[in-house]
Amino acid sequence: MTRIALVTAIAAAGVDDDLAPLLDACAHAGLAVQVRAWDDPTVGWSRFDAAILRSPWDYTQRLEEFLSWCRRVSSQTRLVNPLRVIEWNTDKHYLADLAARDVPVVPTVFVEPDAEPLPALQAFLAAHPDAMELVVKPSVGAGSKDAQRYGRSQEFAAANHLARLLDADRSAMLQPYLSSVDEQGETALMFFAGAFSHAIRKGALLRPDANAAEPLFAAESIAPRVPAQDELALADRVLAAARDTLQLREAPLYARVDLIRDNAGTPCLLELELCEPSLFFAHAPGSAERFASLLARTLGKVAA
Repeated sequence: MTRIALVTAIAAAGVDDDLAPLLDACAHAGLAVQVRAWDDPTVGWSRFDAAILRSPWDYTQRLEEFLSWCRRVSSQTRLVNPLRVIEWNTDKHYLADLAARDVPVVPTVFVEPDAEPLPALQAFLAAHPDAMELVVKPSVGAGSKDAQRYGRSQEFAAANHLARLLDADRSAMLQPYLSSVDEQGETALMFFAGAFSHAIRKGALLRPDANAAEPLFAAESIAPRVPAQDELALADRVLAAARDTLQLREAPLYARVDLIRDNAGTPCLLELELCEPSLFFAHAPGSAERFASLLARTLGKVAA
């Protein structure tokens, strides 16, 4: 029987809402699945036929350690998604790669640790005179942790936030805050092996005059959503561009494409999650079962 490890983190124990429905679905599909933490040194990864990243969500605080683990485990078993996907997708500099392939991306300026924070911020504001608000966040991050929304009048507060990230040797991102997210939220589209599965609406996380979120796992407002045709078309375009960039012969086993609309109402890419996305099984009946069936086919085990 194919042995599969669903990879989480010690710090994520009990907070991955996808694990329970996925475990049930895998059991019904006849798959032998166990949940294991990537940072548990007692796990023998070579005992598994595949390790599937699901919620190693503390990697943003120790990326090099996590990537070293991925490299080691990928030599011991089949790592899903593949190592080169993980190395590329855990740092949001990938947005620049996709923008270079003409994918409409939320306008993003990356600021590296050797930059001067205030001049970098002022240059960004000068380049985006119509942006009434902006977002400062790390290029390696998850959810809203260490991300904050500022008005143009809060230039020095935003520069101080930027300086804290750079002083910690972290690359940072500056983006205009697109106000459509306050009313419409984000659309997150889930794909299994390149085929659309389901979508949800995520409410706005960044509120004006709030401190940068500190919890590792921030609460989100989630509801099912039927994506518009232009959102589906853009998501397909994003995934095709990612495959071309990474020279993948097959679509990733799972992907989540997060979109928001710009001030003209056109969808644009906020994030592409190929490493450890929440897949929101609870908001799409049958989605966990579809994913388990895909695992059974992909990993060579005929579902019972």
